[in-house]
Formats: sequence, C-alpha cells, structure tokens
Amino acid sequence: MPGPMPTLLDYFPPTDPYLDVIHVDDDILVVNKQSGLLSVPGKDPSLWDCIEYRARQTWPSAGMCHRLDKDTSGVLVLALNKPAHGFIGSQFEHRKTTKHYVARVSGILEQDSGLVDLPLATDWLNKPRQKVDYEHGRPAQTEWQVIEREQEATRVRLVPLTGRTHQLRVHMKAIGHVILGDAFYAEGADFTAADRLQLHAAELGFTHPTTKEFMTFSAPVPF
Repeated sequence: MPGPMPTLLDYFPPTDPYLDVIHVDDDILVVNKQSGLLSVPGKDPSLWDCIEYRARQTWPSAGMCHRLDKDTSGVLVLALNKPAHGFIGSQFEHRKTTKHYVARVSGILEQDSGLVDLPLATDWLNKPRQKVDYEHGRPAQTEWQVIEREQEATRVRLVPLTGRTHQLRVHMKAIGHVILGDAFYAEGADFTAADRLQLHAAELGFTHPTTKEFMTFSAPVPF
C-alpha cells in the first residue's frame, strides 16, 4: 500500500533554521526550503506556516515566484516587488529558468541517462496524487542522469523540462524507480527506507530582474 496521506495532524514544520536565506537584494529573496515546510499557505487555516509567511516577517512584500512540494527541499526564489515578480514569473512560465534536482530512487538504474516523456493528469479518485494519463494528460518530460549507484538505490540528477505537479515523483515511479520516502507514491520498504522524501531542488538559475544578469543559486543536498 502507498504511504499514509498527510493530514493536518501531520503538519509539524521545521523551525531551525526559521528561514535559511541564500541571497537577498532589493528585488529577490532566495531561500533553501526545508523538507516538511509548505511553500505557500494551505487551504486549511491551520496550514498558515510556510516560506512565504516567514519571509514576510522581514520582507512584507515578499511573494512566491514558484513552489516546491511540502516534502521537497531546496532552492526557492521570492520576489520583493511587483515588477520583479512579473519578470521572474514570466521566466518560469516560458521555461527560461534552469533547474536541477537530486533524488535517491529505489533500485539500480542500468543506463547512465535517459528521458521520461509521459503525459500527466490529476488522479481524481486519489487527490492530490497525479498519474500517467495518455488520454487526458498534459505533456511532461524529465531528463535523468545517474550520479551514483548504491547497493539497492540510485542517486540521480533530475531536470524537469516541464513543470507539472508531482512530475518528478510520478515519472520516476512510472519507470520503476520510485523516489525513496515518498508518502504519496512509494510503498512498503521504499517508503520506510528514508525518514523524508529524498528529493532536493539543488540548483536554480534565472535572469535577475534589474541587472539582467543570469544568476545560479544552489543549496547542498541534505541526504
């Protein structure tokens, strides 16, 4: 059976550090999000604690430009003014950003690299889970590359060419190598093999709204 569905009772966001700042200037705030912390508030009022809330304690105008799943850690950028928000948001929308993730997945990937090209759609009977859906799914592509083969797992570099919900998680499961510790998609030993989702947004690159310089930010992999 898949791991348990998270509930409000399961939300204990980490507080140390309260906000891990990588970079800040007049336009942007770049942070390293911990696993277990929401990017933006949840629909339920009790899910108010998130990166956006914490950032606004110091930078009241901070607004999220993109999101990471609650259990995914890594680099996030927030805009500190409306022009910056529009400029960076457009880059995400038109795939002008660069990003790569590091994950530990079950089993041994035999090839050194590959491309997963499978359309994805919401699994309406099991929301918020997603699924491969050839009839109604939206196009989704993920490049992967082996970093290291362990005894029963593989560490991989993942580059999403599209930005679908749970894309990396569903794509890796679809090719038979689910991300370890995934509460939504891993089962049995693959779920219990890690104390958190083994997925980290390791690097993010985008053009700065004022200087027009292409900047790349990174956060060390915590697993």
